[in-house]
Amino acid sequence: MAKILVVDDEPAILSLIRNALTADQHLVTLVSDPKQVRQTDLGVYDLILLDVMMPGVDGFTLCREIRAAVDCPILFLTAKTQETDLMYGLGLGADDYIMKPFGIGALRARINAHLRREIRERRNVLYLDNVRFNLSGKELFVQEDKVPLTKSEYEICEFLARSRGQVFSKEHIYEGVFGYDGASDSSAITEHVKNIRAKLSKCGIDAIETIWGIGYKWKL
Repeated sequence: MAKILVVDDEPAILSLIRNALTADQHLVTLVSDPKQVRQTDLGVYDLILLDVMMPGVDGFTLCREIRAAVDCPILFLTAKTQETDLMYGLGLGADDYIMKPFGIGALRARINAHLRREIRERRNVLYLDNVRFNLSGKELFVQEDKVPLTKSEYEICEFLARSRGQVFSKEHIYEGVFGYDGASDSSAITEHVKNIRAKLSKCGIDAIETIWGIGYKWKL
């Protein structure tokens, strides 16, 4: 089951898509006025469908505006057949397009294929707000900017982020990151957190909160 946002100015198309996707147990949100998308919390969606030709704000413009705010797949619904139009849309950050008129079976298959791929890719990626962890590469990004963390700093961030909202003492963090046989002691965590905060603050991120007398938590 996935949360899917569908933006199209044609009520009949919206109804058709809703019926098709709810049959696959997806939770579907329909928007007929593209301007409303700007006031929508897009981070909750697993996939977004955008019609290209809409009055007021077309799908290309909307994709350009929201791409930086979401990391989920964006698919265009389009009657445009010119290759230049399609390539332009993909260049704005869309992941795919579905040609109108479309068959229900093809629509469901295309969407479910993107959702399956997203699940596979996210096994090695952790997204928290604007922060992205490349778990296999041990890298942390804010938007598309890599934060230059040391190995120890990265491990502390990942340890806290995997249990965001939970408070850990310095001793617990040290044991979780370095093990019982670490070469230093828990006081090193204080210095590491200080350095992490300085590096993240340069990217406009305040992710680690101090809970006085207890320890730290990842709060994004």
